[in-house]
Amino acid sequence: MDRGTVGSANRGRLSVGVRTEGRSEVVTPVGELDHHTADLLREPLESAVAEGRARLVVDCSGLDFCDSTGLNVLLGARLKAEAAGGGVHLAGMQPVVARVFEITGAEAVFTVHASLADALSG
Repeated sequence: MDRGTVGSANRGRLSVGVRTEGRSEVVTPVGELDHHTADLLREPLESAVAEGRARLVVDCSGLDFCDSTGLNVLLGARLKAEAAGGGVHLAGMQPVVARVFEITGAEAVFTVHASLADALSG
């Protein structure tokens, strides 16, 4: 199921698709994840955990940009998912986004997969 873009004044800069696949909630942000668009990703991640789907797979293949606010959204989701017995898996990061995780050391606290298929098979 694709829930589309969550309402925002910044519609178009980031869209977020959400679907359940097996035991995973797959969240697919496409565009720019920053201070202005972070809630568009935060809401479906928090909703998934609140509804009992704590294995979150974030398909980052369509993410063109991620700043510290976006990183904090993912870190917050990780804490909530782990508290519920799950975790956050990041898949298919573009080099520019992967660099943010590398520089900050955040890649060490996430399970990172080369592709969505790899994340779903784990």
